[in-house]
Amino acid sequence: MYDYHTHSFFSDDCDIPTRDMIEAAIKKGMKEIAITDHYDPDYPDQEYPFVVDFEKYHDTLLQMQAEYKDKIKIIKGLEIGIQHGETLNKCRNAAHAFPYDFILGSFHCTDNKDLYTGYFTEETDIPKAFERYYEYAHECLKDYTDFDVMGHINVVDRYLPFDKIPPYKPYMDIIHSILKQLIENGKGIEFNSSCYRYLKDGRTTPTREILSLYKELGGEIITFGSDSHNPDFIGDHYDEVLEILRNIGFRYISTFENRKVNFIPI
Repeated sequence: MYDYHTHSFFSDDCDIPTRDMIEAAIKKGMKEIAITDHYDPDYPDQEYPFVVDFEKYHDTLLQMQAEYKDKIKIIKGLEIGIQHGETLNKCRNAAHAFPYDFILGSFHCTDNKDLYTGYFTEETDIPKAFERYYEYAHECLKDYTDFDVMGHINVVDRYLPFDKIPPYKPYMDIIHSILKQLIENGKGIEFNSSCYRYLKDGRTTPTREILSLYKELGGEIITFGSDSHNPDFIGDHYDEVLEILRNIGFRYISTFENRKVNFIPI
C-alpha cells in the first residue's frame, strides 16, 4: 500500500503531528507514505496562509525518514498550490529548495479566488465557473512544470452541493488538453480517495470519464492519495481504488523517489 498524499501539522488545515500520521500508516500496513504538506503561496484567505516553516519541515522529513527506515519508507513530499503570475516563481523556488522525492501540483484557487470559500457565490454561473477552473489550470500548467503529479484534477467538484455539479461532457475538450499536456511533460495524475468523504453516488476524483481519457491518451503515471488530514483516513479505500484502475485498464500504480517515477504492478 502506497499513500502519496497526506498532511500533518505543517499544513495550516491540519493539527496532527507528523509522527502520528506515520505511526498510523505503519499500523495499517503501508509500505510507503508521502508527507505532502501544503505550500500555497499567495493564498487569498489570510486565516489560512499555507506558508510552511520550511526549515523545521525539512528537518522533520529527514529525521522521520532516518528514524523509520526499517518500518516504512517515508517519501519527502510537498503539495504546491499553483497560481498564475509571480506566484509561479515562489512555487519554482520552493520546488528546488530541498531534495524532495515527490511533489504534487494542485489547484486550490482560480483567478485569485480560493475554491473553498471565495469562488462560488449565489450569483455564480456554475457551468462557466467550472469551465474557467479548467481553463485556468490549463493556462498555469503551460508555464509551470516543477511538480510530478497533478493533484485532485476535478477538485472543483468538492465545493458545490452534489446536485449542482454539472455534467462533465462540456468540459472534456479542455480536460483533454490538460491531460495531453501532462503526458507530454512526463507528469501524472492522482486518484484522490477523499472523493469517498466529499462526494457521493460513485463520483470519483478523477471521474471515471477523466481516468478513461487519460488511459486512452497513453497516460501511465497515476498515484494513490488519501489526502488525509487525519490518521483514520490514511490509505482510505485503497483496494477499491486499485480495482477501479484495473477495470479501466491501468496495470501499475506509481511511486517516486528522488523525483523519479517507479511502476508497481497492481
